[in-house]
Amino acid sequence: MITTFAAALNTGLRRAMEDEPKVVLLGEDIGKLGGVFRVTDTLQKDFGDNRVIDTPLAESGIVGTAFGMALRGYRPVVEIQFDGFVYPAFDQIVSQVAKIHYRTGGKVKAPLTIRIPFGGGIGAVEHHSESPEVYFAHTAGLRVVSPSTPADAYHMLRQAISLDDPVVFFEPKRRYWDKADVDFHSEPDLPLHKARVLTEGTDATVLAYGDTVATALTAAKIAGEEGNSIEVIDLRGLSPLDVDTIAESVDKTGRLVIVHEAPVFAGLGAEIAARITERCFYHLEAPVLRVGGYDIPYPPAKLEKHHLPDPDRILAAVDRCLAA
Repeated sequence: MITTFAAALNTGLRRAMEDEPKVVLLGEDIGKLGGVFRVTDTLQKDFGDNRVIDTPLAESGIVGTAFGMALRGYRPVVEIQFDGFVYPAFDQIVSQVAKIHYRTGGKVKAPLTIRIPFGGGIGAVEHHSESPEVYFAHTAGLRVVSPSTPADAYHMLRQAISLDDPVVFFEPKRRYWDKADVDFHSEPDLPLHKARVLTEGTDATVLAYGDTVATALTAAKIAGEEGNSIEVIDLRGLSPLDVDTIAESVDKTGRLVIVHEAPVFAGLGAEIAARITERCFYHLEAPVLRVGGYDIPYPPAKLEKHHLPDPDRILAAVDRCLAA
């Protein structure tokens, strides 16, 4: 079935709520309005306002309430309306949610999924186009994932909700309206944190996640027209990392370019670059390179196209690798 990324998430939430009565949704304007991106559209009408709960504008309270519900046997799914709004809830997530497993020696479960639209490209105002994923990937006790396609959005969300661990689920908001075929009756073809090889190549590996996967595929297509064979990998799981799939590709191509919207300084790409350099040192033909946002607060909407990684910047990094 051809569907949008947002509609795939909606179907994933609907199926999870049908399968498990303990799944409840909490967030700002998710009920009557259906969410600012309409991801929860019609769910309150179909499941009632005791399972799709419109909350006050208080992210710390939303996550704290959901955490308490998770401790009492529910499976809450929280929507943080925009990425820049998650910071008031940071204390709850890092100080409480992430630590409950270790604090209790694994005796207490916290099946909590925190959905966060992230990234730029929609011309939004301040605090509405952030890339905070590395804060959570750095925090022990949290699973962090980001789908890039409608099919992965559907399957990965259902996988996340079914886990007994807290999951931070980053949704690339620029892809909400992308359309693709989704088989809603199939089982997931990969575990939640397994990376996916999208295109086979021999000259260089380009690794991306979230919104930048589509950009990487465009760059690989252009590179192919220029005679260079690029292998593109969708990371999918940000923590824990599927280093094995990346290393297998780099052992073959000898080169790696990592792409993400967040600034490259101390970003997720730095951790991946360090691990691949340690593991694949004798197979590398060039230094691992990173392409990302600049080390500045997210710029005004009229300047964001200059801030976001584009195919030209990715291809320039590929050329540097190939020239080494």
